[in-house]
Amino acid sequence: MTDLFANILSSETLLIGARLGVAMILGMIIGAERILAHKTAGMRTYALVSMGSALFIIISLIITSRYENVTVFDPMRLAAQIVSAAGFICAGLVIVRKDGIVGLTSSAGLWVSVGIGMASGFGLYNVAIIATILTLFIFVVLWFVEKSLQKTKLYEMIQTNEIKTLDEE
Repeated sequence: MTDLFANILSSETLLIGARLGVAMILGMIIGAERILAHKTAGMRTYALVSMGSALFIIISLIITSRYENVTVFDPMRLAAQIVSAAGFICAGLVIVRKDGIVGLTSSAGLWVSVGIGMASGFGLYNVAIIATILTLFIFVVLWFVEKSLQKTKLYEMIQTNEIKTLDEE
């Protein structure tokens, strides 16, 4: 029984917990913004995707270190498959309608949260935190920029593919 507690409190286990925890918290932060923006994917989705990405990276690193004398295993091969699988999950958020596409930004944000989780899984906390801050900047600040651009004639011309001359106005 004491071996179990010693194993749980080992430095390796605490490091794994920290990596998973950081991935989960950063995913939750991005998901919270999506909830405030009234989007379908929220805190649980972003937290699970980010933490799941970190989990697969951690498993990859552990397997690589434990079997390095037995076989050659490249942790980046699993990382590449995580990105592919994330594309499948993200595609589920995109809805194409007659009047446009819905969910594309949330899908892209979820895809970025995969990268944030992967960075956390590798222990690249600074990369994960900076990416989270930049993602929030894109979701919040650029939303206001887009709304102000939509009020201009230039945006209207680009959207409708019509260019009017000065005489037509």
